[in-house]
Amino acid sequence: MKNIITISRQFGSGGRSIGKAVAERLGYDYFDKDLIERIAKESGLSKDYIEKNGEHSPGTNIFSYAFVGRNRRGESVEDYLWNKQREVILNIADKGNCVIVGRCADYILRDRENCLNVFVHSDIEKRAERIVKLYGETDQKPKKRLMDKDRTRKLNYKYYTDRDWGMSQNYHLSLDSGVIGIERCEELIATLAQEL
Repeated sequence: MKNIITISRQFGSGGRSIGKAVAERLGYDYFDKDLIERIAKESGLSKDYIEKNGEHSPGTNIFSYAFVGRNRRGESVEDYLWNKQREVILNIADKGNCVIVGRCADYILRDRENCLNVFVHSDIEKRAERIVKLYGETDQKPKKRLMDKDRTRKLNYKYYTDRDWGMSQNYHLSLDSGVIGIERCEELIATLAQEL
């Protein structure tokens, strides 16, 4: 049985909702916003800072990490945040029976045999429709919001893992929520976690 489930997701794909539903179905602890609070407590950084920077690159390309400030040991605030996130995720996983959304948890827990790593994606039209329905309109067009958010997640993932975000070989399961549906994705993940 896989008693740790990580959910990586494209913005607007419903990965967060799916993760929460899987946790409820299995009676597992769910970590998303709670994870941010734990990291804030451990790191001394603000929740706002962690929410904005914990999954996203500081700029629009991989070289933006070269221009962030560093302390005497050569560590940036982003590196410090990454290390604290990693510690918190490892501690949560040690207790088991949990669903963790985002924050490179799939990579951090890649060697755990009791972990199921899932990537949730969907086409841009369906994701755009979903974010407008959930979060409303903004000055920025929905497709641009999606592309920007996904780009910075992808860069952050690449920088800290040296792997490509969203590539199927990095996950045990990749689901298209736009085709399969949110509820069916939840069912598939929960069933698979119990059967493996």
